Amino acid sequence: MTDMRLVVVGAGGRMGSTLIRAIRESKGCVLTGAIERDDHRNLGKDAGTLAGAEALNVPLTADALTAFAQADGVLDFTTPAASVAFAALAAQARLVHVIGTTGLGEAEMGKIRAAARHAIIIQSGNMSLGVNLLAGLVKQAAAALGPEFDIEIVEMHHRHKVDAPSGTAYLLGEAAARGRGIELGAHSASGRHGQTGARREGDIGFAAMRGGSVTGDHSVVFAGPRERLTLSHHAEDRGLFASGAVRAALWGRGRKPGLYSMTDVLGLPG
Repeated sequence: MTDMRLVVVGAGGRMGSTLIRAIRESKGCVLTGAIERDDHRNLGKDAGTLAGAEALNVPLTADALTAFAQADGVLDFTTPAASVAFAALAAQARLVHVIGTTGLGEAEMGKIRAAARHAIIIQSGNMSLGVNLLAGLVKQAAAALGPEFDIEIVEMHHRHKVDAPSGTAYLLGEAAARGRGIELGAHSASGRHGQTGARREGDIGFAAMRGGSVTGDHSVVFAGPRERLTLSHHAEDRGLFASGAVRAALWGRGRKPGLYSMTDVLGLPG
């Protein structure tokens, strides 16, 4: 089989550069497109050079339609609105679309699910093996410990992250909710401030911290009457998310259209 032709959207940013380097270092795939907004200062420059690698003869361009038509897959860590637009293009071109964008709401997810009728979409708040294994442990612990243990999810990221709580925090919250057999939307609490009253029984709490250059720290605390259990993951380099995204794209090649997760890619129990 020929190498999988991949396009990186948001290619001029930090994560875009990391994805380009991950493609270059991976077997079975090749970079064929690098997309940025039409006012980006580096349009026309070589994507490999901009990413700190050797020249790849792939210029940064705003022409996503042409790039998608010549590709097999797309790696997307952009914004919710952009990911929805790219999902529609991926559906038209019948591509594998890997979405690591965070901050996706129900409205955006509805449009992504619609696009997945024609595209192979792999969407996750976190592409790392460790986090997805952690989610499985969180689900088991939530089911085993019972409602007398309060659940709090604490996360910290670098000062430039624009959404909170993180997509990974929500991924872990969903895992805890599944373990408890409840809906996260109806049993969550975040942004506590002032006279909030006592903690509502059964809620899954979220706390977000921002500062410095932290790649991503997540802890799930199960606080019981006489003991506490904490399950944690610490990301040390954003390259682990990029390598996970490339792995997801390669896994998705040749599969039937649909919406998949990293749990599917890694073959973990749901």
